[in-house]
Amino acid sequence: MEQSSGFFSFLLENLSQFIAYTGFANVTWGHGIMILIALAFIALAIIKEYEPLLLVPIGFGIILGNIPFVPGFQTGIYEEGSVLNYLYFGVIKGVYPPLIFLGIGAMTDFSALISNPKLILIGAAAQLGIFGAYMAALYFGFTAEEAGAIGIIGGADGPTAIFLSSRLAPELLGAVAISAYSYMALVPVIQPPIMRILTTKKERVIRMKPPRQVTKMEKILFPIIGVLLTTFIVPSGLPLLGMLFFGNLLKESTVTKRLADTARGPMIDIVTILIGLTVGASTQATTFLTPKSVFIFILGAISFIIATFGGVMFVKIFNIFLKEGNKMNPLIGNAGVSAVPDSARISQMVGLEYDKTNHLLMHAMGPNVAGVIGSAVAAGILLSFLY
Repeated sequence: MEQSSGFFSFLLENLSQFIAYTGFANVTWGHGIMILIALAFIALAIIKEYEPLLLVPIGFGIILGNIPFVPGFQTGIYEEGSVLNYLYFGVIKGVYPPLIFLGIGAMTDFSALISNPKLILIGAAAQLGIFGAYMAALYFGFTAEEAGAIGIIGGADGPTAIFLSSRLAPELLGAVAISAYSYMALVPVIQPPIMRILTTKKERVIRMKPPRQVTKMEKILFPIIGVLLTTFIVPSGLPLLGMLFFGNLLKESTVTKRLADTARGPMIDIVTILIGLTVGASTQATTFLTPKSVFIFILGAISFIIATFGGVMFVKIFNIFLKEGNKMNPLIGNAGVSAVPDSARISQMVGLEYDKTNHLLMHAMGPNVAGVIGSAVAAGILLSFLY
């Protein structure tokens, strides 16, 4: 009888211990909030089709990162030796972003920029958001390193945001990355109202001259000259800029088609899955859900608005110095941010609202790809004096 009692007591103890280790026993209101945010991300991706290739992995990663657990079983992303921790290594050491840039380079056609080099100035002007948010973050008490990581959100470039924040402020990496990817996805919501407010009806129907035909030699020389110019100015941007232009050379040389296809296909897809899932999982409620994270989201929105403002206003000011017939449509100014090709599509969409025969996409792609280069250069500049 005593043996039977001890047996049942042992089973009850096992059951009690099992219950104590379940997620139900360790859940907090913070986990619930983060899981709701994850479901919102997934809903936006599936229902609205806002950046589904990014928001689905990130949203599911947030769910994984907020399953409550008892520490010590090598489960969480911050627990040394866990599978998620090993996958997260590529984020915290900045391995994934250059690989993403390699794929972007291999799928990007720089013809619009090559045919009209002055469009690169729009990409540069849109980086105003990065430095505007940097100064705002400094004003509100963030350290210089934290301010630099927050500022890069204005470039609307998730890989660049991850690359820079992993070096300057690793503790803010999750908040910065989620903010950057969120605003990339919300380009169709945020940018059109700003574009309409800043432009007149006359400006919205400006027709631009068709871009000239770019030769194969120009396309081959562009990544070589581009990497030399940009990396000599900001050597600290070499990992991103070097891989971007290398990927483009693989594409334009036409003799490395297999490598280009791998870079812009299977490789970038694999890295996108890993970076989205691990960045999402890094948003554990215990480390992520803080007033500082919420404030970063607000500053990120301000940064993105300033970037859009900077691009559109630059075109308006630049038009003052251009002759009639050579003027640019200010609606392409929003494309100076690095959300390729979504912000260029917004230029096209808003333009067609006012003139259904005025197609701006081919012109907007110039500042759009310039924005990719510009955000990487801006990251290099910030890294050079903050790291």
